[in-house]
Amino acid sequence: MRQPSASRPDGAATTSSAARPTARPTEPEPLPWRTTRVVLWGIGLWALALALTLAVPALHAGDRSWWPWSCVAGIVLGLLGYSYVRRGRGNASDAL
Repeated sequence: MRQPSASRPDGAATTSSAARPTARPTEPEPLPWRTTRVVLWGIGLWALALALTLAVPALHAGDRSWWPWSCVAGIVLGLLGYSYVRRGRGNASDAL
């Protein structure tokens, strides 16, 4: 198989992207909400979904018997995330 040529049709040589210096992207603006508040809202929504799936029998019967367990998993993972963020980790400014 033939290798592509290292020059453009107009005769100018191309450079690889690895050889060019890359500009650092601009930092994103911080969110106007606290991260712990967002995590608590997510846990609350998973709890609401759990209550709804347990209250409506059609949502947890038959092939949908795993739906309440996915809500429980969302709550548990949210609590783990809350404890992680609450201890000061998960802060975007410390990620670099």
